[in-house]
Amino acid sequence: MSDALVRLETDGHLGIVTLCRPEKFNALDIPTLKALARRLDEVEAAEEVRVVFICGEGKGFCAGGDVDAWSALSATDFQTKWIRLGHRVFDRLARLRQPTIAVLSGHALGGGLELAAAADFRVAEKHAKIGFPETGIGVVPGWSGTQRAVRRFGAQAVRRMAIGGEVLTAETAFALGIVDRLAETGQGLEEARAWAAVIAARGPLATEAAKMMIAIAEGEDDAAADVLASGFVAMTGDLRAGVDAFREKRAPAFSRK
Repeated sequence: MSDALVRLETDGHLGIVTLCRPEKFNALDIPTLKALARRLDEVEAAEEVRVVFICGEGKGFCAGGDVDAWSALSATDFQTKWIRLGHRVFDRLARLRQPTIAVLSGHALGGGLELAAAADFRVAEKHAKIGFPETGIGVVPGWSGTQRAVRRFGAQAVRRMAIGGEVLTAETAFALGIVDRLAETGQGLEEARAWAAVIAARGPLATEAAKMMIAIAEGEDDAAADVLASGFVAMTGDLRAGVDAFREKRAPAFSRK
């Protein structure tokens, strides 16, 4: 049942991951977070997919964490089961091998903005509203809204939303660099598709490597350096020479080729 909460579709080189709780403006609860994690695993394993969209069904992109899902939790469960789970899932999105585009066809608030921040790019329709309203109900952004969002958008923009209580228009978010592209209402997916076609036409391995290198510089992915270095070594004769020597119980003859 939980997988019905997040839909995965593929269209050529494009993978579309869609939150499917339109009656809740795609607010996130624990089953939805877990379903999203499974869909991200599936789309990363799809070798033909070169670009991934994160979308919301209906009128909203994502209204953030479902208040009904977390408000009754104990302090311990809130920390260990809610906050940590959200971090794991959003980190999974940020470290996806493919470039990702969040398509903001509606409001992205609280955890919804944190979800969008975990994507590489954001396309917003002009009617969308963007913000971190958590302090208005006595909580703080808990899924890296004060960490990843600051690294990607700048501290002052996050202060305006998380402390100053501003809910930004898509145009203001674009001017602040929070949103990368604007689209007319109803045209967000089309704008994202046009951008994805450009990305997908580029060298897929070079694109993935560039994404990892940027993640290293940004402090986003500590494992990326290991992945890049291991991939380089795996293409050399030294790896085969070492493995063969190990199996044959002899000293390897490395050639640096």
